[in-house]
Amino acid sequence: MQMRFFTPRRDRNPAGKDNGFKEPLIKNTRGKERRRDFTLNAVGIGFAIILIAFAVAVLFAEGALPSLPGLGIVLAVPFVLLILMTVFPRWSSVLKLSVILLCALAPVRLPEFGLALVFAALAALIAPAIQKREEWERAIVLRLGRFHRVRGPGIFALIPLADRVAETVDLRIRVTDFSAQETLTRDSVTVTVDALCFWLVWDPEKAVLEVENYRDAVILSSKTALRNAISSHDLSTFLEHGEVIQKQIQEEVDRKTTEWGITIQHIEITDIQIPEALQDSLSRLAQTEREKKSRILLAEAEIEIARKLESAVEIYAKAEPALKLKILSILNEGLKAGNSMMLVPSNVTEELKDSDIFGLKALSELRRQTQKNAGGES
Repeated sequence: MQMRFFTPRRDRNPAGKDNGFKEPLIKNTRGKERRRDFTLNAVGIGFAIILIAFAVAVLFAEGALPSLPGLGIVLAVPFVLLILMTVFPRWSSVLKLSVILLCALAPVRLPEFGLALVFAALAALIAPAIQKREEWERAIVLRLGRFHRVRGPGIFALIPLADRVAETVDLRIRVTDFSAQETLTRDSVTVTVDALCFWLVWDPEKAVLEVENYRDAVILSSKTALRNAISSHDLSTFLEHGEVIQKQIQEEVDRKTTEWGITIQHIEITDIQIPEALQDSLSRLAQTEREKKSRILLAEAEIEIARKLESAVEIYAKAEPALKLKILSILNEGLKAGNSMMLVPSNVTEELKDSDIFGLKALSELRRQTQKNAGGES
């Protein structure tokens, strides 16, 4: 989860003017698609070519040698229809275009091409009737306006003029990013949250027949749940427990979309934008929290040190030689460091002098004896 500071959306215009432009709440939404009763594919076009070739072969077999204009008409009729079907993929359009094409060919008398033209028209109808869908696609087929069945994957056939593919549904996991726009948290902080929604369709029949636009319905439901989650939590709770809130939003949306044959797998908050005015206050708050934690740690360390010193005092009080050994250890460490001067308590020096630990008393006696001998000789 990422947090950054933002300015109001109207200030994002590079020219500094509010021209009424607003960023879409659903960022990767698709435009409204035109109705398509079928789609042309390589398999259907292949069948059409086979029928046309068969019609031409029948002409040659009967000995009716076609003229070049007549052969051009026989070959052009189905391909013109296929091109028009690609541009206008609806059965009603096919009927209208076929009538127009027949009216255009009415003045042309080609009795020897009657059978060929029948095969050409049949090929133009068979091409869009043969449909193919990929492994992850399912086609919702309507027959005379009523739901017939879900077809796919692979190749399947439609009854011309009666069946149509209402919509092709992708069963793979989809990801859509959306924004909750500017929303107030429970502690009255204005935030803008961006999120990702991972979802899939497991029942294409319900998704298409029961929801007008299931894609936008899923994302708008997720956006509403996200706004409710923002308004019911403080900003600090939202930042610290983002995973719990994400799970809560996912379960809330999934309860609604399950009736549509759709499952929400995960909702992930990707960006939290807060106003710049809160930057200093949040920075001071974070600094205060860090200082509080450091002082607590220091106090705990002092308590621990005091407890250890208390234990050491009890040990040294019971064993005086241990205290003397500790003193000698400290002096030894100082001498190892090469210090020319060491500050020690006076009682320590007196004790060391009485004990003659370092031979200081013997050295002083030797010096007095030397001075006495030197005075006697003189």
